[in-house]
Formats: sequence, C-alpha cells, structure tokens
Amino acid sequence: MLVAALGLGALAGINLYLTVFVLSLSLRMDWLSLGAEYASLEILAHPAFFYTSLVLMVVEFFADKIPWLDSIWDVVHTFIRPLGAAFLGFTLVGDLDPFWVIIAVLVSGGAGLTGHTTKASGRLLLNTSPEPVSNSVASLAEDGFVLGGLGLWLLSPWLGLGLVLLAMTVLFLLGYGILRRFRRKRAEASSG
Repeated sequence: MLVAALGLGALAGINLYLTVFVLSLSLRMDWLSLGAEYASLEILAHPAFFYTSLVLMVVEFFADKIPWLDSIWDVVHTFIRPLGAAFLGFTLVGDLDPFWVIIAVLVSGGAGLTGHTTKASGRLLLNTSPEPVSNSVASLAEDGFVLGGLGLWLLSPWLGLGLVLLAMTVLFLLGYGILRRFRRKRAEASSG
C-alpha cells in the first residue's frame, strides 16, 4: 500500500487533476475494477470528483502551455498538489490502522511535493529559454508521463514507482545540468 501511495502521490504532484480525472473516468466507465486493497478509491467515481477534475484538468492543460503562466500556476499549486496527493494516499489506505493511514498520508504527500517541485523547477528553467515551443512540448510530455505512470501503477505499483523514481532522477539531473550551464554562461558574460 505504501508503494502504491508513493507512486500515486508522485504522479499527482506532477498533474493532480489529470490523475484524479483518469482514475475517476476509469471507475465511472467500469474500465477499472479495483481489487479489494484499492476499493476505497471508489469514492473518486463520484460525480463531484469527476466533473471538478475534468474542468480543472482542461484549465491546467491550457495554462501549462503558456510560458510564465505555467510558473504562476505551479506556485499556486505548491500547496494544492501535495495536499491532493496526501488525500489520495489517505483514500487509498481506507480503513487501515491509524498508524498506517498517517504513514500513507505522509508518504504520498511527500511524493506529491517531490513530483511538484521537480516539475515546477524544470518548467521554471524552461521559461528562461527564448523560444515558445519548449513549454508545450514539456507539458505534453508530462501529461503523457502521468498517463503512462497511471497505467503502470494500475498494472503493478512497484513498476509504476520505479518509472516515477527513474524519471524524476533523470529530470533532476537534466535540470542540474541546465542550471550549471546557465550559471557558467552568466559568469562568462559578467567577466567578459
């Protein structure tokens, strides 16, 4: 359960509304039948979750493609995505012992914050680029990653978690490399 909460939390940290919408749609259309261990996620099939996540997913889809608006959106969601991820972790564990519920909430909320921070910092670096296409490409890649991650998460939480951790490590290393290059060019410009 904790592995499932960690993977789902990380995906929600990248795109909370897409994560909730896909789970809700899958449950409402009976494309997904949850095993006994995930039965508590059935609440996501409720129309309130479905329609709210649909509207917010569409808004985020367009806001995420516009340079700098995406960073403002990410700043606002610094609080929302980790809390949403924690809610999913709470919902995932259902009626377990309170100790495990608290652990799942902390794990999924922390994974949500990590996923959000990785996404937001990478997008902030992209906003320093003068060309306008990179934001749209990055946003579509993130959406594809979340959809693929959800598919893997449903097949095997361990496989989904492995993909999420691998991708977040690669994104961190890419961001670190871009930041080093940016600092080096700035230092060369100021000394020359």
